[in-house]
Amino acid sequence: MRTVAVLALLAGLCAACGSSSHSAAKPSFDKPARNAWFPLRPGTTFVYTGEKDGVEGRDIVKVTGRTKVIDGVRCTTVDDRLSVRGRLAERTSDWYATDNTGTVWYFGEDTAELNKAGKVTSREGTWRAGIDGAKAGIFMPAQPKVGQSFRQEYLKGHADDHFAVLSLSASVLVGYTASAHALLTNEWTPLEPDTLDHKLYIRGIGLAKEETVKGGNERWELADVLHQ
Repeated sequence: MRTVAVLALLAGLCAACGSSSHSAAKPSFDKPARNAWFPLRPGTTFVYTGEKDGVEGRDIVKVTGRTKVIDGVRCTTVDDRLSVRGRLAERTSDWYATDNTGTVWYFGEDTAELNKAGKVTSREGTWRAGIDGAKAGIFMPAQPKVGQSFRQEYLKGHADDHFAVLSLSASVLVGYTASAHALLTNEWTPLEPDTLDHKLYIRGIGLAKEETVKGGNERWELADVLHQ
């Protein structure tokens, strides 16, 4: 899709972001249903290879068995370790919870950027629902539909990612697998208005590919999936 067309679509979608970002009724999490597009199976490790800012790297994402109660909801902890040039550059713990309808909610993250000596240089982007006005957002709806848009996270001035569903029949080919029926999304944030990302999800697996298509140089593709 041409960039002009993408931006035109986003202009229309953004107008609806405020009303579609959160469910009108408070979700229940006592009997979570599985989300096929973003399954959170403890013990699953996703291996991504690609590049960030022109530098090759490796991103290891693990769904752990650890949980954390955030804003009254028990969330699954997902560890994310990004290495560039063979050294750990970022470490993040993300917290997700799936509600009774199968919608996955994002409740926060603890992020640290590290220098070559392994010392933390920044924690920008860290937030947790229920603290300092931060709110959980919808990370993946139970039944995605083209045209839907949601806010994934919110902490004023620090975290404000949004996404829109573009297609349920996109093609994707990565080292681990391929599909002609992938879920394609746009992802953007008002905090970086000149940047636009595409993400591709495969049903039953999860995120297969993400790429910055405007305003940056970052690309990650699923190379392997490991199960404990």
